[in-house]
Amino acid sequence: MVEAFPHSWQVEVLKASPLIAPARQFMYPQQIAGEEDALARGALQLLVRPAVGGVFLATCALGFTDRSMPTNVYSCPHPDALCAVAGGYAYIIDTLDPQRSAHVALKPVVEVRALLDQGLLLFVGFHHIVAWGADGEAWRSQRLSWEGVRVTGVEGDRLLGTGWNMLTDKDVPFALDLRTGQHEGGGFS
Repeated sequence: MVEAFPHSWQVEVLKASPLIAPARQFMYPQQIAGEEDALARGALQLLVRPAVGGVFLATCALGFTDRSMPTNVYSCPHPDALCAVAGGYAYIIDTLDPQRSAHVALKPVVEVRALLDQGLLLFVGFHHIVAWGADGEAWRSQRLSWEGVRVTGVEGDRLLGTGWNMLTDKDVPFALDLRTGQHEGGGFS
């Protein structure tokens, strides 16, 4: 678990389904077209203890079974929100109202970064970056690469990285404004 932001909940990552499951159980993703059989790939199971209300079981379907895809739990900019990343699929769960959840529209998420100074949780994919703030999705970058975004650092409110350009077969640097998601450079033009 990555506890970058202050949070109001506790979580236990389960290695197997509990013998006695809590009364409240939630499965993610919730009714997304094309994801009817997502749980057949496997799942990340979490026993969540919110600040208020009863314990619940969160079953988060794996996006991909490839072990290189991230699977972890992250605190979010909002203290009552929990981020579960399961095989490259990212779910933001409201621990006080677990029926309210969001499936981050980036498939797959290949890296997650917490930026405390900016109050953002960044989801890096092969082509784009999505930023999540205390009030939900803050922005989504334009395409940065033909295939493969690499973050190299943060300088103030600028995210630095490279994106691959298919025509030149080179990684091209970019600078992205963390307040707006606008960028200069990158490998996709």
